[in-house]
Amino acid sequence: QVQLVESGGGLVQAGGSLRLSCAASGSRFSINTMGWYRQAPGKQRELVAAVTSVGTTTYADSMKGRFTISRDNAKNTVYLQMNSLKPEDTAVYYCNAAGSGWFLWGQGTQVTVSS
Repeated sequence: QVQLVESGGGLVQAGGSLRLSCAASGSRFSINTMGWYRQAPGKQRELVAAVTSVGTTTYADSMKGRFTISRDNAKNTVYLQMNSLKPEDTAVYYCNAAGSGWFLWGQGTQVTVSS
């Protein structure tokens, strides 16, 4: 069965950086898009960034310039480099992968940014 394994979450001070990783394992079909979403307490889940297999990227406006998404197709792994972190970035971050007629969600990883 295909699974998404996330890592890299944790506690960091404001202004610091974190790098999240998400690896897809056991895949039979090609993955077209991988991305990151986040959900903070009392708020809707929102797209952070996404990248296609050919390298096209999409960012939410509030993250653009601070966050960078990248992908290693050979390893079926997506990364999210987060710089200049702010307390309002505190949320559970979820990895997503999608192909033709299917999609997967990771279990989520907590990112906490202290003041």
